Amino acid sequence: MIVVMKPDATTAQIANVAARIEQMGFRVHLSEGVERTIIGVIGNERPLDREQIERMDGVERTVPILRPFKLASREFHPHDTVVSVNGVTIGGKQLVVMAGPCAVESREQLLETAWAVKNAGAHILRGGAFKPRTSPYSFQGLGEEGLRLLALAREETGLPVVTEVMEPQMVPLVTSYADILQIGARNMQNYALLHAVGKAQRPVLLKRGMMSTVEELLMAAEYILSHGNDRIILCERGIRTFEQYTRNTLDISAVPLIKQLSHLPVIVDPSHGTGKWELVEPVSRAAIAAGADGLIIEVHPRPEEALSDGAQSLKPSRFAALMESLRPIAEAVGRTL
Repeated sequence: MIVVMKPDATTAQIANVAARIEQMGFRVHLSEGVERTIIGVIGNERPLDREQIERMDGVERTVPILRPFKLASREFHPHDTVVSVNGVTIGGKQLVVMAGPCAVESREQLLETAWAVKNAGAHILRGGAFKPRTSPYSFQGLGEEGLRLLALAREETGLPVVTEVMEPQMVPLVTSYADILQIGARNMQNYALLHAVGKAQRPVLLKRGMMSTVEELLMAAEYILSHGNDRIILCERGIRTFEQYTRNTLDISAVPLIKQLSHLPVIVDPSHGTGKWELVEPVSRAAIAAGADGLIIEVHPRPEEALSDGAQSLKPSRFAALMESLRPIAEAVGRTL
């Protein structure tokens, strides 16, 4: 439930209402807008006496939130959330492109890629230091050495860094190197990890699980939001279906749907969504047209030699061409790139 305060409600009246709700055993989340304050009531499913709250001074009305996700809902937070990361904003008018290799393989490979994507117009560098793989015999990443190389690339190029964290114990380590903590598809419902990144108060890129619904994605975001961390970027990266000609089935309709249901920014991963570099460009254009706030794209200077996901990685020249092709589409939907 949310409590909508009157436009002229005083600070004391708002504090009184919040205190009364807490006395009833619920938690309070304040959202202060330009015109009025909204008080979010967070707690279990037991009923709350709405009439008692509505009789309090300064209260205009109460509104039940029927969806299971509360803090992530647009009813609770009607305005778009904009996440700021070292001068880069995700969710505003400018579209944001995160680009880089699937996995950090070496200093030379990472720096070559980082400079290439920066020169092409990318805003954030992506790269995996820890790689969760289907096979235990596949390349698992360089670990902390990969994190150190990402920090070096940030220092040299100025690009903020996003990289994956796989377990709660790793959050302090990854936080010490990365600007954005990525929760991969396999860990979307790793609730201990969601609690840990929520407590870290660091921007989070939350990817949709391979077989997860949109509601399950938003409920995962709710775990992070429950710790007061609203710096969340949602990512549609394709779901597993019966189709065999692509790696996953990219749910393009999820973009406008999530924007309707939630205030959180949404980006699209056309690399994992298709698994084929030839499809990355057309799907990227479709994502921007559908209202995505940005893209996360895999780029490798020599995809044929990549230790992870070479088949879906763009060469730097193709990435540069993609960036140019996106500009007129961005302008057509009222965005900049």
